[in-house]
Amino acid sequence: MAFRDLLVGAVEVDDPISVNHGMLNHSELINHKAVVFNNIPESDGLRSAVNVLARDRLCEIFNISPGELIDVLAWAMANPSEPQLVDSNNAPVLENTQECVDLTKLPIPWHYPEDRGRYQSASVIIAEYQGVRNMSFHRQFLRDENHCVSRFVPRHLRTMTDKARANGEEIDIAVINGPDATVLLAAAMSFTHDLDELTVAAALHEKLHGKPLELVTLSNGIEVPADSEYAMEAKITLADDDEGPYVDITGTVDDVRQEPVIQYDAVHHRNQAVFHALIPAEVEHRTLMGLPRAPTIKAAVNEVVPCSDVYMTDGGSGWLSAVVAIEPKKDGDGMKAIKAALHGHGSMKQVTVVDTDIDCSNPVRVEWALMTRWQPDKDTLILSNQKGSSLDPSRGEDGLTSKIGIDATLPPGIDRKPYQSVL
Repeated sequence: MAFRDLLVGAVEVDDPISVNHGMLNHSELINHKAVVFNNIPESDGLRSAVNVLARDRLCEIFNISPGELIDVLAWAMANPSEPQLVDSNNAPVLENTQECVDLTKLPIPWHYPEDRGRYQSASVIIAEYQGVRNMSFHRQFLRDENHCVSRFVPRHLRTMTDKARANGEEIDIAVINGPDATVLLAAAMSFTHDLDELTVAAALHEKLHGKPLELVTLSNGIEVPADSEYAMEAKITLADDDEGPYVDITGTVDDVRQEPVIQYDAVHHRNQAVFHALIPAEVEHRTLMGLPRAPTIKAAVNEVVPCSDVYMTDGGSGWLSAVVAIEPKKDGDGMKAIKAALHGHGSMKQVTVVDTDIDCSNPVRVEWALMTRWQPDKDTLILSNQKGSSLDPSRGEDGLTSKIGIDATLPPGIDRKPYQSVL
């Protein structure tokens, strides 16, 4: 399976769609359904896709329930495995190579008028320095034909870059676009230690597809998934430039900063390549932000009470709010689940705990549970002076916020019949 499996059932658009705001405008017209754009005037026969990565689509493709998908993600984090190297002749991503690097010819979109310009938002950087490999998402502003400026948040790649720059060294990297869904999910994970995300992707790939994840080595020595739509050879330079403004996950505009410049040296792609042109603050962004957090939340809650599902909500931008389904065994389990969930994802601002008969992803059912099972004066936990998320524009200047937990579960042993919904 490959990225193209995510395109099955997507709307096909053959009318000309420009990279400048056209993809977002059309997506809004069709209520952000999965869509493939086959005619992009600024590119030469290259296609683009948006809205193809969502929890329900992934569960359908993998033929598993949402709760099972969360468990598989947790299993892969705990059981990384080695990918399989293949010869370049067996790597679809190397079917074509630009004669002269020109990123402007790729269907890299300018979605929001508020953005600085055209951005790669779904491309993944694979970097290796001093024996440590990291794979992660970083937005990249298209500055010119062979340079992007990338926002590096203070995590592993930023640490790696700062270390290299202190030694006066550039870092060879690969930038991939449109890899298999298992690679996208692994790239969105974050760890407190140097765990190679490609080994987590390999475990996911083996578990969900029943075969190894295949990598191919580029000429700069970086290994990339062989069936990606794009693989680009590049380096993180010693230079910085303006990056931003950019509409981020919360739908608010992020600031302008000085960020690292990436120089591109080669662009490879599959025949009739499809560029993944994720729309910030929409379904794919929320899925990639939130779904990899669900296993850590579920594991934390399972320490105190059985947990069947976790859903990072759309209104919480897939990051700041979650609904958690539990099986209460005794009085107080709902409150225990709230505290555990907030500990499992420290950036979360709100958590709602429901019974297992409630579909966590259905906001109507969740609100119904609130209105029929929750008493605000005794089933609500409010915490003050908590460390907030940098993605929350309402947090204080000191970085602190308040958090809320809502227990919308029935007490154990209660007659459930009056609380059953006919909806």
